[in-house]
Amino acid sequence: MPKDSGIGASSKRREDVRFLTGKGRYMDDMNRPGQAYAYLLRSPVAHGRITALDTREAEAAPGVIKVMTSADTAGIGGLPCGWQIHSRDGAPMHEPKHPVLAEGKVHHVGDPVAMVIAETAAQARDAAEMIVMDIEELPPVVNMKDAVAAGSPLVFDEIGTNVCFDWTFGTPQAETDAVFAAAAHVTTLDLVNQRLVANPMEPRVALGEYDPITELHSLFTTSQNPQLIRLLLSAFVLGIPEQRVRVMAPDVGGGFGSKIFHYNEEVLVVLASKALKRPVKWTSDRSEAFLSDRQGRDHVTRIEVAMDKDGHFLAMRTDTLANLGGYLSTLGPAIPTILHGTLMAGNYKTPKVTVNVKGVFTNTIPVDAYRGAGRPEATYQLERLVDKAAREMGLDPVEIRRRNFIQPDQFPYATPVGLAYDIGNYDATMDKLVEVADFAGFEARKAESAARGKLRGLGVSSYIEACGIAPSAAAGALGGRAGGWESANVRVNAAGGVTVWTGTHSHGQGHETTFAQIVADMLGLPENMIDIVHGDSASGPLGLGTYGSRSLAVGGSAIVRATEKVIAKAKKIAAHLLEAAEEDITFDKGTFTVAGTDKAIDFGTVALTAYVPHNFPHETLEPGLEEQAFYDPANFTFPAGAYACEVEVDPETGKVSVCSFAAADDFGNIINPMVVSGQVHGGIGQGIGQALMENCVYDENGQLLSGSFMDYAMPRADDVPNYVVDHSCITPCTHNPLGVKGCGEAGAIGSPPAVVNAVIDALQRGGYSHVTHIDMPVSPSRVWAAMQAK
Repeated sequence: MPKDSGIGASSKRREDVRFLTGKGRYMDDMNRPGQAYAYLLRSPVAHGRITALDTREAEAAPGVIKVMTSADTAGIGGLPCGWQIHSRDGAPMHEPKHPVLAEGKVHHVGDPVAMVIAETAAQARDAAEMIVMDIEELPPVVNMKDAVAAGSPLVFDEIGTNVCFDWTFGTPQAETDAVFAAAAHVTTLDLVNQRLVANPMEPRVALGEYDPITELHSLFTTSQNPQLIRLLLSAFVLGIPEQRVRVMAPDVGGGFGSKIFHYNEEVLVVLASKALKRPVKWTSDRSEAFLSDRQGRDHVTRIEVAMDKDGHFLAMRTDTLANLGGYLSTLGPAIPTILHGTLMAGNYKTPKVTVNVKGVFTNTIPVDAYRGAGRPEATYQLERLVDKAAREMGLDPVEIRRRNFIQPDQFPYATPVGLAYDIGNYDATMDKLVEVADFAGFEARKAESAARGKLRGLGVSSYIEACGIAPSAAAGALGGRAGGWESANVRVNAAGGVTVWTGTHSHGQGHETTFAQIVADMLGLPENMIDIVHGDSASGPLGLGTYGSRSLAVGGSAIVRATEKVIAKAKKIAAHLLEAAEEDITFDKGTFTVAGTDKAIDFGTVALTAYVPHNFPHETLEPGLEEQAFYDPANFTFPAGAYACEVEVDPETGKVSVCSFAAADDFGNIINPMVVSGQVHGGIGQGIGQALMENCVYDENGQLLSGSFMDYAMPRADDVPNYVVDHSCITPCTHNPLGVKGCGEAGAIGSPPAVVNAVIDALQRGGYSHVTHIDMPVSPSRVWAAMQAK
């Protein structure tokens, strides 16, 4: 029977009540008394020198309070990069300054040059148009292959190259090359993982407020990790003590990675509020978001696999150009290296794997994490390559994967690219996929499609991801400039209710529900007696935020450790009240019992005693019942799974329709099955969007051509099918107290290759054997062109 509460129950998301009834509190709902409004003047060109910036007319415009330029940001630090990568020769990456407002030169369209603060948002916008800005245009570099060519224009003159780093990882190149030279067969694939725009439902907003009495700099912002933004803003940008900064993120309408980072606007509203001694608010609209939000993906790759005559993988090698854009973003260098290169072994027992990545500066918007962050790029390369290898070897796509899967008795498994997988069963998820996707009925469905003049294809993919962005020691060794821990504070109130403060942040994940389920289950209390508080650095514990599917595995584990401390102290109090030895006290379903007797006391009585300590062991215990814990995991967690997609292709137009999609995931133990399914559904939708529709395009001048929803295609409800989602294959994580792995990004990781593999399968079965690859997005025009190329 399904559970109706606690761990394993599909408890309804409590936060949805306020969201669905219009009671959510988002940044646009937040206003401070006397606030002014900000608007940013941005560069209209991709590359150039600022030769003149005349703000006098704007400063005299109605309602204008101040116009800020780079002169107003002199003396503060630039936006920091949180990860340092070293090149193959040991040299640190090039790390040019990322100024808050452009200093003498602009590096991409949308680069902020000045900020106007006025009494109204309209006045600020109107005044910005009065600023006279002269820019001497310089040749932009947009294409990565052009950027690394000799004689290319330089994005940063001071570093003398457009290559930020030249990184290699895994098996030494010579060893891998030797295996390739002796291999029975080699499959090679050139592919592009196109640039994407995250497009969360809520655009970014930042509101700064300064208190001259306390010297407190407050920032209210749309952030996935307010605690980390507080650290970056205080220590690296403003150079002030961290306790002088408060960062608060209320309800946030989606992030998908794009709200992890420290942005220019967050710094500027804080500086402006201090200078003006009044709050200052900036709100992005959708058009501005296309020009200012960090973008994702954008890799160009050649990947190869060497095999024996039976299709066993002997070695893999990959060379990637990764676009970093016009500046280094907070985690930009880590995405194509540590979060991508370390996953290039996939689910497979390939003995030799070599990964080479060049991070490249271009005159485009900076690139950073987007849902999956490096893991989708790795999986797409691998799973497209494996499908192509299967066709060349005459093997079924499922069979070639089975021949190369790491087996359950091989765990823990050390990969050639630096990770140690603790547990998994990849054959089990593939078996489940074959069942739930009804592979046996495919031929009948294919025949039905053919009767309607359509080509039907079936694509599969396998994936594994590393979640948690931890442990701290590993992150540090790989270049991380912050830890990977998380913390929690659990307070039992006198009346028996519980308040939990967490350093992670919820912006759609359902933390207020699932974290409450954990504590309720551990304490034997109803879920409605547990409150979860997050998002405000002034009241919550230190934390590193929500990204990399780390909230439950790391943040949830911190909550478990703090709750265990609460139970341990409560046992001492119960032992005193029951006049028994502490070691004789058991705790189950909210009741403390003296083992072997009927003497018992409920949790509520113990909680009350902690705060009304008339009968209390004062000589050994302090009053109160509140505990804090920090949790730094011993390893990443490794969710894995297998996905299948069926598509129909219209041979007359090239249009692809997704007929069905099935996912079999191993997420370890499941806290809330309904929430997990919802996370997978969302990820698959985004993956289908990447595979078939989404494409961020610049012209040769660095102008963004896909800068609105008129030009950037997003998936809609009728573009995706009903999903079959299964997470019954469970191998619990071996090193965290919940046995959980992470589920928030899986759907976006495993789905793109499954969709593209299905399209290629449909074309191959339909007589277009010459079509072995089509780059994403697999749009009707690209499919039709590939078919005609015969």
